[in-house]
Amino acid sequence: MREVFLIILSYLIGSIPTSVWVSKYFFEIDIRDYGSGNAGATNTYRILGKKWGTFVMIVDMVKGVIGTSLYIFLPFYLTHELQRTNFMIGLGLAAVAGHIFPIWANFKGGKGVATLFGMAVAIQPLVALCCVGVFLLVLYLTRFVSLSSILAGLSFMVFILFIFNEKEQLYRIFAVLVAAMIVLTHQKNITRILKGTESKVPILKYRDRRKERRNMDGN
Repeated sequence: MREVFLIILSYLIGSIPTSVWVSKYFFEIDIRDYGSGNAGATNTYRILGKKWGTFVMIVDMVKGVIGTSLYIFLPFYLTHELQRTNFMIGLGLAAVAGHIFPIWANFKGGKGVATLFGMAVAIQPLVALCCVGVFLLVLYLTRFVSLSSILAGLSFMVFILFIFNEKEQLYRIFAVLVAAMIVLTHQKNITRILKGTESKVPILKYRDRRKERRNMDGN
């Protein structure tokens, strides 16, 4: 019964619609009515700017960390590693489900990537750090947040199954489900990338200007 209560609590924490509340209370709009219509950090970055996009991303990640770490309220899980990992996965998934289907925002939320990352940080920080590296590298090369998220999610599966060779079966299944979920929730983005219509985040502009100057000098 206590486990069920904590899982519900994790869902409620994950349901905090950060971008929706920020857009409504500070800008008097609903972020879901603009851009991609997604209630996530990427759309917030595009519509409300870098400051608020970063804020939303951090809070959504923290939701995952807090929700997944609720096991600390049950002493049994502090001394039983296998059971703790399994319970943390259940708690984390509840937080991610809350982000995607938030009860506080008519069950229309984001794609869960930032909250999922927070969950990974709580369970296995080193793997999460490796995924951040993949995300940042792809973002630097392409400036597609969606593609960066997709490849970071797929790399999470690769790290768990092959690089770190995690032995816990439930964690291996979880890694496969994470990869599948990220691909499924980014289908529209994948279509736009293939068509060449996916928007890029306005970062690294200095790099583009430098390239343009080099091209002009070469001509």
